[in-house]
Amino acid sequence: MEDILLKGLEKAQELGASYAEVRVESTETESIVMRNNKIEAVGRTKTAGMSVRVLYKGCWGFASLPRITSDSVVGLMEQAIKLAKATASASKSKITLSEEKFVEDHVEIKPKLDFRDVPIEEKQEFLRDLSSRVMEYKPMNAMFVLNLSEGKKWYANTDGAAIYFRKPLTVLSYNILIMSSNWSEMVTNQRGASRGWEYLKESNIIEEVVTEVEGAKKVCDKGVSPPKEPIDVIAGPHLVGIFVHESCGHPYELDRILGREAAQAGESFISIEMLGKRIGSDVVNVVDDPTVDGSYGFYLYDDEGVKAKKRYLIKNGIINEFLMNRQYAGEIGLNSNAAARASRYDREPIVRMSTTYLEPGDYSFEELIEDVKLGVYIKYYTEWNIDDRRYHQKYVGRESYLIKNGEILDPVKRPVLEITTPELWSSIDAVGKELEFFAATCGKGDPGQPIPVWMGGAPARIRGVIVSR
Repeated sequence: MEDILLKGLEKAQELGASYAEVRVESTETESIVMRNNKIEAVGRTKTAGMSVRVLYKGCWGFASLPRITSDSVVGLMEQAIKLAKATASASKSKITLSEEKFVEDHVEIKPKLDFRDVPIEEKQEFLRDLSSRVMEYKPMNAMFVLNLSEGKKWYANTDGAAIYFRKPLTVLSYNILIMSSNWSEMVTNQRGASRGWEYLKESNIIEEVVTEVEGAKKVCDKGVSPPKEPIDVIAGPHLVGIFVHESCGHPYELDRILGREAAQAGESFISIEMLGKRIGSDVVNVVDDPTVDGSYGFYLYDDEGVKAKKRYLIKNGIINEFLMNRQYAGEIGLNSNAAARASRYDREPIVRMSTTYLEPGDYSFEELIEDVKLGVYIKYYTEWNIDDRRYHQKYVGRESYLIKNGEILDPVKRPVLEITTPELWSSIDAVGKELEFFAATCGKGDPGQPIPVWMGGAPARIRGVIVSR
């Protein structure tokens, strides 16, 4: 593989590229689908291929192929150079990459239990156990999808990076429709990690899913309407996770800020000039960190070979850092913070999140609610909506509870929080100690690039907001 990477880079330089990179990937995946206690599908797939990207006279050229040979990489470089030349002849703007330090490294996340060594019967039995527990609540429909995979990646560029990366991914996705005589709730979630089969075997996931279903059933059977006057909201880690992802992570992507995503995924109300400006209260610290051990979005080097690190997007309520790759960091005179990711070998790396969360504070959960005279605790959300500039947003609770005088009481039916991003972060006056993450699949780009991420954080108290139904 190293010979193929080297041959590609040599060919690019021979053809006059000022910069070039080669990325080779192979992924093996096993999937099992269960619906209402019956196995519907079992499949195993393998994908492999490579891509090249070049800079020629300040313009990108990209090409990919589902074949990995020395001859193929040469042909891809010739194709990428041709595309870059065509762009350069029509473009007045020129791309300048940020200057970075690169290394050679070998990173392997080895599973304790490789999914390929686990009998298919054991995997199906896990799903049957889970489904049987859930079916006790008589859902109208219960669907579970188990995806187990291992990915390998070889990357090199003409600036000196040479990285090998191997990691497993295990994720359980579920959609469960719970109904009563006059109400329904959809329990939709993902739980996953960069671990092997041991993630499901050693964790308490079955009980966690059953607890979610039980909470939705309580709302269906006994839920009351939320208060109409301004109240306090205690946002659980599941709701906090969608907060940080949608109203901080996406608007802080520098390609979006600079207009690259405008026609595809939207714009951002954040501008370069807002760096260093206040957007939230002092207790708000939002982090995006690819290096969190075992995280579903884990990596130590991004898809441009830049070493990953913990990134504070908001620090003590101040806009502290954007998510950047080499191109857009170079455009504003900064260094990349390793946010370039591609969903597979035939996609260009673009600016993406990894593990985004609200950093824990000093409060126990009991302390968060003890002086709430009237409020709602939203443990899980059921849906959300946000405008394409990430300013106005709406979040709808799934499992939620009324709070009176510091005591959690009746379940509440779908409290709706409609708020602006600055108002959201400015209204948080306390953050809990407990940190919890949830897996998700983040979408962006054209063609689309779904990638694995973690999102979550600590519970937060939001003062004086209005919820409706």
